[in-house]
Amino acid sequence: MKPKIAPKELQPESFEFSKESQKEVEYHLKKYPEGHKMSAVMPMLDIAQRQEGWISEAAMNEIARQLDCPPIKVFEVATFYSMYHLAPVGKYHLQLCTTTPCWLRGSGKLKKVIEKKLGLKSAKEVTKDGLFSYEEVECLGACVNAPVCQVNNENYHEDLDEKEFENLLEDLKAGKDVKHGSVIGRVCSMQATGATVLEEQAKKAGVKIDDGKGA
Repeated sequence: MKPKIAPKELQPESFEFSKESQKEVEYHLKKYPEGHKMSAVMPMLDIAQRQEGWISEAAMNEIARQLDCPPIKVFEVATFYSMYHLAPVGKYHLQLCTTTPCWLRGSGKLKKVIEKKLGLKSAKEVTKDGLFSYEEVECLGACVNAPVCQVNNENYHEDLDEKEFENLLEDLKAGKDVKHGSVIGRVCSMQATGATVLEEQAKKAGVKIDDGKGA
């Protein structure tokens, strides 16, 4: 998908890392010898995004300055990965997986919940209150726990149905602390029914069998 880049009128004239962010930047820069500082470009982009919520052209220019490289090199990386937001997004950015396993398990219904509850229909559109934005993404790597929605590039919410997803959106809107992971108490990617194979072998080896009801 072609990345959405903020228009000129939304681009700030300048960007500066905060003192705390700059310490993180320097931590990553020290990992690499002279001539190889470009290897720090991805964490630097992430730091800028965590600070501002998105990555502006001014931020990319500042990163390029510190890496001593042409700005286009930073721009190439930022536009390649969908985890970098090159336009403002909501406080809660929803990334709904619509790859086959999630789609077969109901992510299409979750998409309709987003349209109904939030009024969002297109990628990275932002609600009027600035709280939510949304995009469809490819596999998040938790297919057993489908359907999955990731929030703010971090927390996975798994085994969702329409009601649980509506509850999640309502809790986020209310500013509540929400629990991430499986909504049905699944342990990691274990079968929802708990351990069902190799139990005897595990017991003989002295391994405690988890009942699959969650930790």
